[in-house]
Amino acid sequence: MAHESIRRRLAAILAADVVGYSRLMERDEKNTHTLLMARWKDVLEPLVASHQGRIFKRTGDGVFVEFGSAVNAVECAAALQQAMAAANSGTPEDRAIVLRVGVNLGDIMVEDSDLFGDGVNVAARIETLASPGGVAISDSVHEHVHGRVGIEFFDSGYHEVKNIERLVHVWSWSPNSAGDADSTIVETRPRLPGRPSIAVLPFDNMSGDPEQGYFADGITEDIITDLSKVSGLFVIARNSSFAYKGKAPDIRKMSRELGVRYILEGSVRRAAGRIRINAQMIDGTTGGHLWAERYDRGIEDIFAVQDEVTRTIVSALKVKLTAGEEERRESRGKMDPGAYDLLVRSRQTVLQLSAVSSREARVMLERVVEIDPGLAAAYARLSIIDFVDYVNQWNGATPDNLERALQLAHKAIDTDDTEPQAHTSLALALAWMRRLDEAESPAERAVALNPNFADAYTVLGNIREFQGRYEDAVALYTRSHRLDPQFDLSLHFLGRALLSLGRFDEAEIAFKRRLALAPRSDMTRFYLACLYGHIGRHEEARRYWREILEINPSFSVDHLKRALPYRDPDLLDRLVDGLREAGVSI
Repeated sequence: MAHESIRRRLAAILAADVVGYSRLMERDEKNTHTLLMARWKDVLEPLVASHQGRIFKRTGDGVFVEFGSAVNAVECAAALQQAMAAANSGTPEDRAIVLRVGVNLGDIMVEDSDLFGDGVNVAARIETLASPGGVAISDSVHEHVHGRVGIEFFDSGYHEVKNIERLVHVWSWSPNSAGDADSTIVETRPRLPGRPSIAVLPFDNMSGDPEQGYFADGITEDIITDLSKVSGLFVIARNSSFAYKGKAPDIRKMSRELGVRYILEGSVRRAAGRIRINAQMIDGTTGGHLWAERYDRGIEDIFAVQDEVTRTIVSALKVKLTAGEEERRESRGKMDPGAYDLLVRSRQTVLQLSAVSSREARVMLERVVEIDPGLAAAYARLSIIDFVDYVNQWNGATPDNLERALQLAHKAIDTDDTEPQAHTSLALALAWMRRLDEAESPAERAVALNPNFADAYTVLGNIREFQGRYEDAVALYTRSHRLDPQFDLSLHFLGRALLSLGRFDEAEIAFKRRLALAPRSDMTRFYLACLYGHIGRHEEARRYWREILEINPSFSVDHLKRALPYRDPDLLDRLVDGLREAGVSI
């Protein structure tokens, strides 16, 4: 064909390839090739033609298709996956031809009959993020097809992809999980819970001093904590609410993304020993304002202010407090302003997750205890700091840190048995001391005290997982992620439990979503590398292992075996066998 000049145009590109193709070829090269060619001819080609597409490239087990319409491309992708599932009916699972499909809308270069450029490259990268049998699309495609196709895509977050500098926003669909609120991987746009549901946006700092921002954040966090202890409410965790800080989000969009009906927003002004809070509640399904209130008190009455806000919300939503919840609210007294200030600052500091911030937070909390020895939360957080230092080997940590964490947790419970964080602190210390059965009770107590406490579900999930009760752990991690969809560790733990169950496809999705939120995680890469080794994707296993050592040159599997308190001593060895199969020297 005569050479033509390079032209540019906008096009929708569909990229598809076969899951585990190398493994299929290794088992039965001739029949795999014959079956794949038949699938291309009998399934793919007729669907491409009927949706007005053009196949412009084949790559062994892969294919690239051009469409002039994003709607046509997405409808073809979904029809292809459904047709492939039907064609695989009756085929043994280990011999079935299963595809991943990705669709991108972007600028392409046309040279002769071939297509190149960013539009094609991104489609190829997105395809790898699709679940087996599913479809992944870029944000540009989603904007064009949303509401125009009978398929609901779920927000899978932002991903780092190879050779693309920017993060890529991906949306996902699977014929087996679309619209299923009980599926293992909780989508970013879940259904509304059966009880009144609310998210609290970070309150604006109106004090005239930008450095007082931490105080407004602290008030917001305390209101979230206060609301979350009401069993009749469903409350999104602090971590996910704060993902919207400074973004002026569309309230209705935020409501859909978090799966809640109501949004609370407001402002805080602190001046001359007084605090003024303005708050308003909005119905996220309509955008309409339900009520607005102003609260003005001395700062020593901060607990009373928080209680007023909570009672206003509970009353507006017609939620009845239990007798125990009423009793706990009545028992709260005044708060020393200096102690509260340090308590808030320490919480913000701990969230920086570093050895330095751990030391700084410890100093603040020790001062809080000096000012007010009756604050259980201070002892509970000191316990967590000792635990985190031990797990991360920060600040010269030794096993003595765990013993200290245990003692501080007991002190917190002795001070106030109704403080949920005191019980999670105790559960963590006991679990990492390999006293797993003893750790169950305090973790369950934390869930009972605060049914919206995502961290408590995660801690209880850890205990179940280390006990070998992986199905129970999956349910608890899923619950935690529903309450706190931006908490990336719940996805890591979920993937870990699914991997132990041998549910590799689901585990891969969870790990990939975790990396979208925490792109430099060495631990998630470790488990993902093990997974790829087990399913025969050895090159990917080796690539992830190389990335682990780039991120953390001192990464040690032996340290993991010593630190993680699995009851089954051989579990990690079985996982690491996947790396060995990929040729990685451990």
